[in-house]
Amino acid sequence: MGGYSSEYKISLASGNVVYQNLDKTKYNAYRVHIFKNKWVYVDDADHEFAIDKNDFSITINDTKINFDCVFNAIHGSPGEDGYMQGYFNLLNLPHTSCSMYQAAITFNKRDCLSILKPYGILTAESYYINLGDSVKEDQIIAKVGLPCFVKANKAGSSFGITKVHKKEELQQAIDHAFKEDDEIIIESFLDGIEVSVGVINYKGETKVLPITEIVSENDFFDYEAKYLGKSLEITPARLTKAQELKVNTVAKKVYDILKMKGFSRSEYIFKNGEPHLLEVNTVPGLTTASILPQQAQAAGISMQDLFSNAIEEALK
Repeated sequence: MGGYSSEYKISLASGNVVYQNLDKTKYNAYRVHIFKNKWVYVDDADHEFAIDKNDFSITINDTKINFDCVFNAIHGSPGEDGYMQGYFNLLNLPHTSCSMYQAAITFNKRDCLSILKPYGILTAESYYINLGDSVKEDQIIAKVGLPCFVKANKAGSSFGITKVHKKEELQQAIDHAFKEDDEIIIESFLDGIEVSVGVINYKGETKVLPITEIVSENDFFDYEAKYLGKSLEITPARLTKAQELKVNTVAKKVYDILKMKGFSRSEYIFKNGEPHLLEVNTVPGLTTASILPQQAQAAGISMQDLFSNAIEEALK
């Protein structure tokens, strides 16, 4: 838990929920904090023990402890973008998240959408800018229209996102996004029902969880709406059977096309009756307020079962 990005506090909350809900009769759990300046195991008295990066082990009272499996609850870099997955793969250490390539692809919104488009997955109209590029405001608006969303390409939890209503707001939104990443994606506004769909590997099979409808009090599903109670999250979503079938089919297709493993949560907006993909998260929030645990509960899967299953699937 932890990480190098703006999401580290949310990750610590997720990690602690996992730690508290793991079946203590099955697992010896260790909370490992991953930060730029230190990798440490933190015991229940908040004592820290350094991680040996050579084999991801710890030594306590002259006793070396190696782990059987890593439960990855890092949102953002380096746990959701492929770095930790690559490291664990090199150590031949099982982990609960998807593989390195899948993590890197899904964390890069532009690359992920470009891979899925040839398979008929619908998305918003988009425009790309890299740091240092000249900003052609008229060209951007001609492509995506107004209002539009300016997003950091590689960031989560709605960090670096602005909804732009007027041309005069565009440059400020671009500057804001560049604080999070050196690549930007600008997308057309999709006006419709927004839903979040959890897809997991459960007992060896791809399982689509009950859908959550997002109704934000704010202008969009931003950080406040996600974490500070400024939204309604309705599970199961108020969809027709036809809408539900469409989005379930697309979400499962996306999971399978990308050869995903472990948890995933993808966001869609219905436009002209069809679900359009916004993004795919491979380490979704796992706090009690987070969407995926709500969906699991609606499917009759307890937190303990959800987390135990992730470990058992990784150990396979």
